[in-house]
Amino acid sequence: MPRLSVWFIRASLVYLATGFTFGALILANKGLGFYPVVWNALPIHIEVLLLGWFVQFAFGVAFWILPRLKQDSPRGNETLILVAFVMLNLGIVLIIVETIFKAQGLEWIGRLAEVVGVAAFIVGSWQRVKPTIVP
Repeated sequence: MPRLSVWFIRASLVYLATGFTFGALILANKGLGFYPVVWNALPIHIEVLLLGWFVQFAFGVAFWILPRLKQDSPRGNETLILVAFVMLNLGIVLIIVETIFKAQGLEWIGRLAEVVGVAAFIVGSWQRVKPTIVP
């Protein structure tokens, strides 16, 4: 498995555990009502599971499984995939920080970082998406 796929998948598993923890706290609070402020963690729970776990896992598996090229770099421009990893994680962290500390402006920067990460992944993977020719 390529190094970048390992990074994506391991990060996604960390986000899965984090999102599961936030979800469990929110659900427990709904039933027991021990700390109403926990409901403020719902946007973090959604962000972590949707972009942190689901998207990163899909990126890691896609980078690993897409057909290789017949060039010197069979997986294409790995620098773009690294940029995708860094920008996606930076965006997620900025959104979490903005949600916790109500820091003005960080949401736009975080969302922009996520969009740049997704765009970098698309550009870095585009040439590997090709039809299979069956003889």
